[in-house]
Order: sequence, then structure tokens, then C-alpha cells
Amino acid sequence: MKKYAMLTFIILALAGCQTRKLPMIGEPEEITQTVNGEEVTELQYPVIPDFSFVNEDSQVVTQEHFKGKIYVADFFFTTCPTICPVMKKNMLQVYERFRDNPDVRILSHTIDPEHDTPAVLSEYAQDLGVKGGMWTFVTGDREKIYDIAQKHYLVSASQDPDQPGGYIHGGSFVLVDKDKHVRGMYDGTSETSTAQLIKDIRVLLKE
Repeated sequence: MKKYAMLTFIILALAGCQTRKLPMIGEPEEITQTVNGEEVTELQYPVIPDFSFVNEDSQVVTQEHFKGKIYVADFFFTTCPTICPVMKKNMLQVYERFRDNPDVRILSHTIDPEHDTPAVLSEYAQDLGVKGGMWTFVTGDREKIYDIAQKHYLVSASQDPDQPGGYIHGGSFVLVDKDKHVRGMYDGTSETSTAQLIKDIRVLLKE
């Protein structure tokens, strides 16, 4: 009986050591390549493409700033009267948990670039108490922001005069891995979903 108990303990211990792997999100593409004279077909998942925006310090921000980093992306606007204040309250939890981790970043895109200039974004960041380069707020060409939101981060972002504030956007926090793949989508208005995001960031840090 002691042997069986010890064996069970070892199996459970090994199972506990296995790290849960997050899924890839997006429609994969079949890519056929010739390897050692044989055709091999693999699934390649979409990645976040190169981008160029301007941050709250009037500096150009590109994909290079996130090279080798895990980051969380979202879309908002500073005058948003609905979900944005709740989203930023929850994102602050992510910021506080990982602000000292050099491998984690946050990237918030405004969907109202005409109003949300770098100066406005700078004041917004200060009001949130955000310091340092861990959390970046960016503005830029409206259509490029909407395009990357809808086609690559898989969230809605558009003007809509019938909506409060004149815009419609998804409330998702999008988790992106070091290879630019989307690995998770979380409800930015939910504390429970934000807590899951924090857990999943830790999972990615172990990959």
C-alpha cells in the first residue's frame, strides 16, 4: 500500500509540474515546405504586423519596442463615458502586478486620435499614476488604428454617432506573446477575467 501511495504521489507531483499551454488565436494557414527532401505541411497562426504609432511622449513606437516581450493590447479613448474607466481600473491591476517585470508591457491605442494627442495621452497617463515605459499610450492615423484593431487584434473599433461618446469599441484585453501571436482575449470590464489574464501572463512567462 505504501508503494502505491508513493507512486500516486509521484504521478500527482509530475502532473502539477506540467505548465498549461495557452491556445493560439486566429485562423491558421497551411504552409507546405520541403524539409530534407520531403514535403511537410504546418499550420502557421497569424501574427501582429509591423506598426508605427506615436506615444504620450511624442515618440514613435513600433513593433521593435515589443520585440521579445509579452504585452497586453487594448483600445479606448480618453473621453469615453462608458466602459473605458472600468477597463483602465482593471488594467491598473495588470500594471501593478508586472510593472517591474522587463518582459511584460501594456499597449493602449486611442480610437479618437484627433482629440487624443500625445499631450492629452500624457496627462491621461499621469492621472492614472502610470510611470516609466511599461505602459504605453499611442495615437496615430485613425484608419491604421481601426485596421489593426479589427483585422489583427480581433476587436471592434469605429466611429458611431449613435453611441455614447461617438465611438464603438470592444472592451477586450488582448494578450500577445513574444512571437507576436495572439494568445488570449479577456473581458476588460470584468475583474474575474482580468485575474485570469494575470494568471495567463505568468503562464506565457514560463514558455
